[in-house]
Amino acid sequence: MSLSRKRKKELRKLQKQANSLWESQQVLVNEAAGIAREAGHQLGNFRREQITPQVKQGYEKYAAPYVDKSVTASRRVLNDAVVPAAGAVVGSALSVWDAANDTRARFAAGKGLSLPDAKKYAKKADKYAAKATKKISSQLSGLQPKKQGMGAGGVIAIILGAAAALGVIYAAWQTLRADDELWVADDPLRAPDE
Repeated sequence: MSLSRKRKKELRKLQKQANSLWESQQVLVNEAAGIAREAGHQLGNFRREQITPQVKQGYEKYAAPYVDKSVTASRRVLNDAVVPAAGAVVGSALSVWDAANDTRARFAAGKGLSLPDAKKYAKKADKYAAKATKKISSQLSGLQPKKQGMGAGGVIAIILGAAAALGVIYAAWQTLRADDELWVADDPLRAPDE
């Protein structure tokens, strides 16, 4: 079946219009992609310049004092209560060990059982306790809390940035989407057979 010249001419005209529309849509998509890229850059700048400083300021104002107080209190309890108690226990245990060794040595030498000198062992116990306390204190004072990495503010900033980026992408998608009837198929219309 052949088409009349008039129909062929109309089909060529329609094909040119479809190609023109396709080219204009491609330009529009490229411009939208550029806008989306720029929006991402601006979002990064906004996060860096506005959100991050405010989150840091909020942390320093509200959370940091309590964190510092708890670290100070924990360190004080450790240094003032736990270390001296542990030193006293270790010193007493070493004193008892030393007394047992002295008694064993006396039995081995054939001197028999005699009453221990309480002052001598009290002095040794104090010496061992002081030594153990000093050693444990020096080991624990070297432990400083290390920065773990990103804090709560950084996580919140990342979440807000991701949400904003998704919002920009969704808005661009809504803007660029159209009814199916307005889009031209990927294959351009072929010229009518002559």
